[in-house]
Amino acid sequence: MSTEDLEALLRVTAPGYVGEMPPEVAFGHVDTAVGRLTLAVTGRGVAVCSYDDEHAVFERVSRLIGSFIGPDPRRLDPVRRELEAYFAGRLRAFSTPVDLRLATGFSRTVTQMMLAVPYGQVTTYQEIAQRIGRPQALRAVANALNGNPVCVIVPCHRAVESPGSPGSSGTPGSSGTPGSAYAGGPAAKEHLLRLEGAIG
Repeated sequence: MSTEDLEALLRVTAPGYVGEMPPEVAFGHVDTAVGRLTLAVTGRGVAVCSYDDEHAVFERVSRLIGSFIGPDPRRLDPVRRELEAYFAGRLRAFSTPVDLRLATGFSRTVTQMMLAVPYGQVTTYQEIAQRIGRPQALRAVANALNGNPVCVIVPCHRAVESPGSPGSSGTPGSSGTPGSAYAGGPAAKEHLLRLEGAIG
C-alpha cells in the first residue's frame, strides 16, 4: 500500500485525522526474507503481523479494532527493528507485547499456546489438541493457527504435523489429519524453522 493509498483510506475511515495526532492503530509494513508483512500496532501491542494484503488487513482492523488508523513510527519502528533482528539471526525472543483481539475464543486459546513454544523447538497439532482437552480437534487446531493474526511474533510456524518434519504439503492428509498449512505458505514456514535451527 503506497503512502497515497494509505492517505486515501484515512480520508474515508478517519476524516478527522490530523497527521500530528498519534493514531489509535499504527499501520504499516516491513519487508522480510519471507515476504512483506503487514503490521498494525495498538496501545496494547502488535495486533497484526500478517502475510495478507494490506487493504484486507486495513479493512479488518478498522472494523474490529478502530477506525483511527495511520502511520506512527514511534510504535511501528520498534516492531520492525525486532523483526529485522530476528530474520538476521540476532533475536530469539520478541519483547514486543501482542494484542490478540483479532483471535477470539478457541482460536485465541490455541494461538496463545504457541507463545510457550521456545525458539528452535516445535510442537505438533496433536500435542496442542491434547493440551486444550480436545484430542480429536486436529483440523480445528490447524485452522486456528493458520488464522493467527500475529504471525512470526506469535510463532504458529512452530506447530508441525509430526516431529522431525515441517510437513510442507499444506493439505489434509489421507488419514484426516491436517497438513501443515501456514498463512505464509510452506516455503516461508520451512525458512523460519531452518532459521531457528528446528530443522536441518
